[in-house]
Amino acid sequence: MNGAIFFSGKYGSTAQYAEWISEATGLPVFDVKDAHADPSVYDFLVLGSSVIIYKLTIRKWVERNLAAIANKPIILFTVSGAEAGPKLDGWIADSLPAGMVSRMQHVALRGRLDLSKMSWWVRLILRIGAWKSDDPEAKKLELGGFDFMDKSSVKPIQVMVERLQASKPTTSR
Repeated sequence: MNGAIFFSGKYGSTAQYAEWISEATGLPVFDVKDAHADPSVYDFLVLGSSVIIYKLTIRKWVERNLAAIANKPIILFTVSGAEAGPKLDGWIADSLPAGMVSRMQHVALRGRLDLSKMSWWVRLILRIGAWKSDDPEAKKLELGGFDFMDKSSVKPIQVMVERLQASKPTTSR
């Protein structure tokens, strides 16, 4: 099966992970802003998305391309400060169609938060989130930034891609 990586990011972490996944798997990489990126010509997709203010940045692209991707195997990687768990699962469920969420594989990757690159609006939302948070570690990260980028964390995605590449195509083009 042939696949490709489609990603949406805002500050560079998701693009970096997409490149690392491409290096590990040989898959082509497309920014969803690229008008020539056509998900319909691939048997499976690796979708990458930043999480900004509790929403996946790829959600509108998914909505526009749902007919082309609906029946394909999908690996989703999210990039944020949040670790895998119920909070992140809720943000994914709020951003993507339920039928898609239930059948895709997900890998949560930790990103980078450089407050100097954030708009005043995002910094304000982070401050409010920190103020409302009961978790002192989350509060510290939201107020001070972080850098959890780790090239080795793409290994689970590499393994998933290798399994898909070894299987027979499930969609017709």
